[in-house]
Amino acid sequence: MIATGGTIASKNSGEGLAPALTSRELLASVPEISEICKVTELQPFNLDSTDVYYRHWLEIARLIESGYDKYDGFVVTHGTDTMAYTAAALSYLIQESPKPIVLTGSQKSVYLRDTDARKNLLDAFSYCADDGAMGVKVVFDGNVILGTRAKKTRTRSYNAFSSVDFPDIAVMRDGKPVYYIREERPSCARFFHDLDPDIFVLKMFPGLKADILGYLSEHCDGLILETFGSGGLPNYANDAFFTALKAFLAKGKTVVVSTQVEREGSALENYEVGRRLMECGRVLEARNMTLESAVSKLMWILAQTKEQAEVEKLFYAPIEKDIF
Repeated sequence: MIATGGTIASKNSGEGLAPALTSRELLASVPEISEICKVTELQPFNLDSTDVYYRHWLEIARLIESGYDKYDGFVVTHGTDTMAYTAAALSYLIQESPKPIVLTGSQKSVYLRDTDARKNLLDAFSYCADDGAMGVKVVFDGNVILGTRAKKTRTRSYNAFSSVDFPDIAVMRDGKPVYYIREERPSCARFFHDLDPDIFVLKMFPGLKADILGYLSEHCDGLILETFGSGGLPNYANDAFFTALKAFLAKGKTVVVSTQVEREGSALENYEVGRRLMECGRVLEARNMTLESAVSKLMWILAQTKEQAEVEKLFYAPIEKDIF
């Protein structure tokens, strides 16, 4: 178990909830886990997940790689706010893992009597110890979700995570997973060790000025445009956005177009504003990728290559059902 903090490990500090419980205290709160498996715990940091970013993703991946041959599976306890980003990042940093890497957390602290923490912990270990478990998954509120498909969709309810545009892999029933999808176990994990953090997500809103693209072209290697509906850039201000985007691309930068709509993805070919965007140059389309996967996949790709043809090839190559 790799404990990283989050609500599951929080106590009231007098100024709000903050991570305080240790990995040992978390395990002690669910003694039934000892009947399922033998656990070694590590605690590389103890943070609210709002403070968890790419450096921590790399550290978690490094710990898993260092213990990969020694252990049968890994449970990462994590705050819910950025758990989907961490799950997606681990899906690219640790590919084709025949061993399970399970992320879980809770909406209420394990310190409280009325909490989802103990059930989520027990479910995570129960799934991790199952013969059918493999790869990076989020286990939360009884659902087993692909790491590339998980998204936090509720801030208070126990069913905080949804699998976006893909079915849950399994559901936990009486301490056992009931599989909806049986995965083919890969033979050997592949580990990667670098991410390019110079990525920016620009959320479009009506009236946004195109000048921002000039600034971003000097400060980031990759840009994800969260556009409206099926995807497209506005035509107002004498086509300023199209002009600015062409200049951005001319500097050899990478642009991914996604949609602000949570489900069903982009379809740039549907409307003129989308088709014109595709004519600006080598623009990549996120289709039905989650934002969390698009961000971490682009970080992973740009750490390997900046050559645009290779970037495009890697982006459209499906990894753990991240893109269709």
